[in-house]
Amino acid sequence: MKNSILKSFAVALIFSFGVAVIGFAQRSRTATVAKEVPSLLSSLPPSDAVALVNVNRVLDEALPKLLAENPAKLAEVNAELAQFKTDTGLDPGSFDQIALGLSYSYPREGVTKIKTVALAKGTFNAGAIVAAGRLAANGKYVEQKYQGKTIYLFTLSRQVKLLGLWDLKVTDLAVASLDGNTLALGDLNSVRGVIDANRTHRRPNAELIALASRDPNAILGFGGNISEALLQSLRVSNDGVARELTAVRQVYGTLGMTSTDLELMVAARTVDAYAAKNLSDTVEGLKQFGAVFINRLSAAKGDLARSALNNLKIGTQGNELQLRTAVAQSQVAPLMRGY
Repeated sequence: MKNSILKSFAVALIFSFGVAVIGFAQRSRTATVAKEVPSLLSSLPPSDAVALVNVNRVLDEALPKLLAENPAKLAEVNAELAQFKTDTGLDPGSFDQIALGLSYSYPREGVTKIKTVALAKGTFNAGAIVAAGRLAANGKYVEQKYQGKTIYLFTLSRQVKLLGLWDLKVTDLAVASLDGNTLALGDLNSVRGVIDANRTHRRPNAELIALASRDPNAILGFGGNISEALLQSLRVSNDGVARELTAVRQVYGTLGMTSTDLELMVAARTVDAYAAKNLSDTVEGLKQFGAVFINRLSAAKGDLARSALNNLKIGTQGNELQLRTAVAQSQVAPLMRGY
């Protein structure tokens, strides 16, 4: 019973904080749909979830602050950035934004696979960077023509980390220049999907894009659909929690950073206001078990989780459950040793 409660609480936390990602910010649905969407996110192919990363703030602000007390890890990240440039000819320091499109598949019961395609926009010349990538690959690449675009397929000696942080989970990295300062990166089929999406000039992810771009000052914003198949793959053991989650249709949010804190808000959009209130009550109840879960964590993780729970604000607005919290950067920094 204890393990079941802990597992349910953990799942609720994972769900609440963006199904293992991040988030914050809110407004009415009408205002969201009416808001102009960023062109980079608009260039993504149809996706189950989208995210927009402010690369300048990640590299220039977030990482130096969070890794200030861990120079060895900061050096490791910088080495990954340098290796990314060596492997691909792409300098992450020249990126301004990165848009991510995630697609889910379910090869067997209880298993979810995520395919990611990335769009990088910056001050670089995309054509020159692709040319540099050809040299960096030392001949281990092929060129393909698709819909009037050239796709470069690099064979890498290892799985590449985008910005030295996120595994793209590909050893054959496809890269195509969409315009003078925008690149598409991912596996071959995903990059072809980007090219197709930009030929039609449609916005297949318009609602998700609006959710992910609510706060233009965020380090990261995301929006995602929650399907029945995705919920089933989570295997929530608590029947009550599982029933409440079936009413969720989307999650969204952003991660913000002040001079001292990381600020987080995530929202779950449900079928109606009644479902949002029920889910809010469930999360309020599960929050009470937080101390039990926290006591099983290491000191640094426990301090961070305790602070996040103490600062957690739970509320509803219409058909949305909204969660807000903030933690001090000084509490996050010790955990970066193991990241």
